[in-house]
Amino acid sequence: MITVRRSFRLAVPLDDLVTYLEDFERTEEWDPGTVRCVRIDEGPVRPGSTWRNTSRFRGRTSELLYRLQVRDPAHLVFVGTNKTVTSTDDMVFEAVSPGQTLLTYRASLRFKGLARLASPFLRAEFERLADEVVERLPSAVAARRP
Repeated sequence: MITVRRSFRLAVPLDDLVTYLEDFERTEEWDPGTVRCVRIDEGPVRPGSTWRNTSRFRGRTSELLYRLQVRDPAHLVFVGTNKTVTSTDDMVFEAVSPGQTLLTYRASLRFKGLARLASPFLRAEFERLADEVVERLPSAVAARRP
């Protein structure tokens, strides 16, 4: 399994940041690997809401079905699966000052079958992608705010 973790501050109130990130379609705006993400159910976002996410990694495109597993006031967990991997995006939010939120973002990938053998060789690439999330997320959130 590969796990990457980043903690960083955003100049956004906690509630606004959670509201932005709970809509997984927005990964297109801040996740460098996401090519397309479409919600496939309807109604308010809630645990059980699902998205079809198309990602590109090392020149290959794959599709995962993501489900919101946890939706608490300061915690979101999304789990995506396909035949070769289970991906978990775990986000913990902490208000650190008025209008500032500390986001701890942990992405874990558990490869299945023969794909498990590639895990040790992919860590550096996932670390690089995590760094890009830290760079892209603040401007993506700012672009959505009034």
